[in-house]
Amino acid sequence: MTPLSFAQRRLWFLAQMEGPSAAYNLSMALRLTGDLDRRALDEALRDVLGRHEVLRTTFPAVDGEPYQRILEPAESGFELPVVEVSQAELAEALPAATRLPFDLGAEIPLRARLFAVGPREHVILLVVHHIAGDGWSLKPLARDVAAAYAARCEGRAPDWTPLPVQYADYALWQRELLGEADDPESVLARQVAYWREALAEVPEELALPFDRPRPAVASDRGHAVPLELSAEAHARLTEVAREHRVTVFMVLQAALGLTLSRAGAGTDVPIGTVVAGRLDEALDDLVGFFVNTLVMRVDLAGDPTFAQLLDRVRETGLGAFENQEVPFERLVEELAPARSLARHPLFQVMLTVRNDGPDELRLPGLRTEGLSTRALSDATSMRFDLDVSMTETFDHGGAPAGLKGRLVVAADVFDERTARRLAEWLTRVVEAVVAAPDTPVGAVGILDAGERERVLFGWNDTAADVPGVSVVELFEAQAARTPDAVAVIAGDVELSYAELDARAERLARSLAARGAGPESVIAVALERGAELMVAVLGVLKAGAAYLVLDLNQPGERLAFVLADARPAMVITDPAGADAVRGFPGPVMAVDAPGSEEEPERTAAVRADHPAYVVYTSGSTGRPKGVVVTQA
Repeated sequence: MTPLSFAQRRLWFLAQMEGPSAAYNLSMALRLTGDLDRRALDEALRDVLGRHEVLRTTFPAVDGEPYQRILEPAESGFELPVVEVSQAELAEALPAATRLPFDLGAEIPLRARLFAVGPREHVILLVVHHIAGDGWSLKPLARDVAAAYAARCEGRAPDWTPLPVQYADYALWQRELLGEADDPESVLARQVAYWREALAEVPEELALPFDRPRPAVASDRGHAVPLELSAEAHARLTEVAREHRVTVFMVLQAALGLTLSRAGAGTDVPIGTVVAGRLDEALDDLVGFFVNTLVMRVDLAGDPTFAQLLDRVRETGLGAFENQEVPFERLVEELAPARSLARHPLFQVMLTVRNDGPDELRLPGLRTEGLSTRALSDATSMRFDLDVSMTETFDHGGAPAGLKGRLVVAADVFDERTARRLAEWLTRVVEAVVAAPDTPVGAVGILDAGERERVLFGWNDTAADVPGVSVVELFEAQAARTPDAVAVIAGDVELSYAELDARAERLARSLAARGAGPESVIAVALERGAELMVAVLGVLKAGAAYLVLDLNQPGERLAFVLADARPAMVITDPAGADAVRGFPGPVMAVDAPGSEEEPERTAAVRADHPAYVVYTSGSTGRPKGVVVTQA
């Protein structure tokens, strides 16, 4: 039995784990105007099926182990159904056909539909599962279909040069080339060692400007927006790439990393990209899943200039390309990062840059127009948090004519408006850095004037009329309005506003009877819970300031805080008693019974009196106490 390639095996595994999905469907749609020979087109597609074994391969499993089952063309079950549709119906029929999932164990990974819109107008849709093809495969596929159709229109079989190898040969050769991981001299062992070092401590999840928390399982839905750079920016980008001995891809990779860093992603930004993976010219004309994924980190630490960042990106990229044979799927197995159904392992941002022109299927005797198949699968094709793809365009003289593409975000965590904002930010950054490569990355702005105005002034316009009353007065007013409403929930304990007010009032009287009042500090050594709320409110009712002690802190820190703040007394319970055992002042239980003879609170509390004291972390020196007033 022929094994699957490493890339195929990962897709097969995902299909078993996630169930039927169209997330890995590749589509090519073409509008055909003129006199179409339907019989010749059907025969041409069958010719292509015969030429490329992988298109007539199913992937069943024996005892949980998948293998490639190559079918003869006659037993493949392939057909070209003709669907009569109106122009209006086509808008729904095309996406629906694109999103139909494949049963990899029983169904070949090629599907075709011919939509008849009129006597002289058709749309041909080809859908290939990623397990049998990649983006580079669409060119030889289109070329072979065109050649076969031309031959069949003349009543003959296509006369093409036989392919030197088939995809099954590649799957076997790949395993032989890589060797075994336990052989230190093997390609696999050497390259895994490189990637283990290159991806050491890579961020498990990149902190992007999400609109909502990530769900437990990703839905593969996305929001796509257009992305475009002008011919002027393209020309300058090309100049910068040449001046700094990098590729256009590397400039865009550095700019994307810079954009995300400025948006809050930090200074270590891992970005994935795909390489053709066709390491032998014998594979150039073959349809199959050859692409490999590389992870390259953009290191922005130390605020380098963009030119210096390009040097870092070039060094990282060259190392990655030299070690591109190890399949990403095998790399994930070897590095064993934290796995999740909610996010992609090792990286969540993908960048693809193409300069080889669009994939076109041209049939003789027909006017052809490619339809955007990417737009057909936006709702199902998103496997990353962010996916940026761009294609270079050139004029008739070969001069840069701009870059066109799209930016897609995961709908699970992003809104479409955020996708548009990210596209604007990336465009702005690219234009800025190619205009002035010596600019430090920390000085490159991503916001336009309106966004800066909103962040600096709009979001900070928080002025509000505040009533001239204390926290205690606000609480007591609420307790009077809703005495029976729940005020505190702590585990199984619930206190109503009336109960909390009564308990805090008793504590406040006891504190006042012991001299607590304005300008005095009362330490509170309690775990989180209802008693902590009673204590804090009781201290405020007494007019004093509270100092909450974190009982999880080391004893030395607690001793320092007590010595520095010099509280008049400590409120605690048995759980906190050990933490304040060395305190020289009085220690009072939070539930100490009050006395009917204790006077009512009479101290006047002003807005400038202290309300509480809190200490800094002390991570850069000794902790410092901060006093917050009643106001």
